Amino acid sequence: MPTITLSKLVKHYPGSQSAAVKGIDLTVQDGEFMCLLGPSGCGKTTMLRMIAGIESASGGSIQIGDQLVDSVSDAQFVPPEQRGIGLVFQSYALWPHMTVERNVDFGLRLQKVPPQEREQRCQEVMEKLRIAQYAKRYPSQLSGGQQQRVALARMLAVNPKVLLLDEPLSNLDAALRLEMRSELRRIHETFGTTIVFVSHDQWEAMTLATRIAVMSEGEIQQVGTPDEIYAQPANPFVAQFIGNPRINWLEPRTFCQSALGHYLAPLMVRQDNLVKLGVRPESIVINDDPTGFPATVTNIIPTGGSWVIELQSGDVTLTHSTQIKPRWALRQEVHCQLPLDALHGFDHQGKRLNLLPIQTSNQPTTAACSYSNAETSHRLSSERSSFSTLQL
Repeated sequence: MPTITLSKLVKHYPGSQSAAVKGIDLTVQDGEFMCLLGPSGCGKTTMLRMIAGIESASGGSIQIGDQLVDSVSDAQFVPPEQRGIGLVFQSYALWPHMTVERNVDFGLRLQKVPPQEREQRCQEVMEKLRIAQYAKRYPSQLSGGQQQRVALARMLAVNPKVLLLDEPLSNLDAALRLEMRSELRRIHETFGTTIVFVSHDQWEAMTLATRIAVMSEGEIQQVGTPDEIYAQPANPFVAQFIGNPRINWLEPRTFCQSALGHYLAPLMVRQDNLVKLGVRPESIVINDDPTGFPATVTNIIPTGGSWVIELQSGDVTLTHSTQIKPRWALRQEVHCQLPLDALHGFDHQGKRLNLLPIQTSNQPTTAACSYSNAETSHRLSSERSSFSTLQL
């Protein structure tokens, strides 16, 4: 399977003041499951359509394997049908008057594949996607999940070099979406196809992709594995977009005289750098240890198998999540601690900082700030048996 290389890719639409895609550089490796993740209007579908050849680039280039398929400077544009790409739309786009079998072999007929080979390839892909028993049915006789499998089978039957998926699960209910996520993982493992998947759903991206490209306003904010994206967000946008419940934001200089401000004082060794501090809800530790900062439980929300606890410390509201049934009561005062390795610090430009512990004679654990190494990787765990915390 080929590697997809996007170089300085730009897309302008007539009448628009800003570019939909702004000089993107991205490489999708051979056999990779890449997810383009971001809010609506961030340019992810536009990128997918340019890779497919449905849209032409306004600048930059697209290369699939050894073939340059789109380049403004070289006046090169390869039509979609010659790129060896399969595209599955958000709508299934099945022919309603054709049976499942005829829908699946539609592309093979267009390619004039001999009947015997066509029948064999069609049967193999239907069996792998577990729809062979529906071969004589029509799309209207299938469930949403079954129709989605037919749309995927139609693309896989022509053996595309690259499979592009444009939010294919968004029309399914929750149960079918969960089923199809498992199906897509199995398809990727079985066929080894290079897949580019567009989604605005972070859970789809985290559970399916080998790597994620987080996008905002036509630009890529960060590219990495799901663990890297979650544990080491490159900027505040990525930190806030990934995670549910959302990350808690703290701005230490706004409450420096409060109990929480005193607790965070060691982090302000270099105040010019540390401007914004984030902590994931599951990383907050609630206990009776008086070395932590005080907070009041203002709400306990059960979510089915987990609980969301709202905490108030002075003027700051924090959200904590746990899979252990809380023993705290409403309006009860508790003490909280923030594990140092779970804090995400950013400077005034939104660049990520490393929060490095420094041992001193007067204070067992303090912290200073320095710029992070891009190769450094930390993995969060919701169950920590040991951790370092900031001490008063």
